[in-house]
Amino acid sequence: MESNMQSADSVSSTRPEFWDNCYLNNQTGWDMQQVSPPLKKYIDRIENKDLKILIPGCGNAYEAEYLLSKGFINVTLIDFSKVVTDKLKEKYKGYPIKVINENFFDHEGKYDLILEQTFFCALDPSLRENYVKKCYQLLNDDGRIAGVLFNKKFAPIEPPFIASDEEYRQYFQPSFSFLKFEDCKDSIQARLGYEVFFEFEKKPKP
Repeated sequence: MESNMQSADSVSSTRPEFWDNCYLNNQTGWDMQQVSPPLKKYIDRIENKDLKILIPGCGNAYEAEYLLSKGFINVTLIDFSKVVTDKLKEKYKGYPIKVINENFFDHEGKYDLILEQTFFCALDPSLRENYVKKCYQLLNDDGRIAGVLFNKKFAPIEPPFIASDEEYRQYFQPSFSFLKFEDCKDSIQARLGYEVFFEFEKKPKP
């Protein structure tokens, strides 16, 4: 599987300019141009359409489009790239989808569910502990984070940055109960064998 993100004009992936350049130069090898099949299956099982849902690092947000088609009415999208959020704001104008151009770590709010589409793996590894803390902060009591993570190694100096199953457990288990953590069986062909699906529930504060 190709990351297709290596150049981006040599800007660090911790800067919004990196992601703007990716979209402007069509260096978006991660973009499936469809809702992630494992997330589609998960969304289909959610009965409460009033859940407050956050999708961080949303990219082109195919999951948001699918949520809208299924009747969900409270979806928030966040992305570092103004290029992509401007596009999404136009696309979802008048719909119950809020689009925010913001650093995820600066965001404030409360949500019932965070949908994760390999955003964790797009972050520099130095931010992983802060990512888990931020997700915990943003979730309501008994809130959940669910979605897809990569579990195969790619180039270590550029996104996606992969963690092993053991590392994922190390980061998440102190703050979340593992409801599901398993290899994806319904990934698209290009990602088959590269993805794990997970559903974690926020633990009560000690």
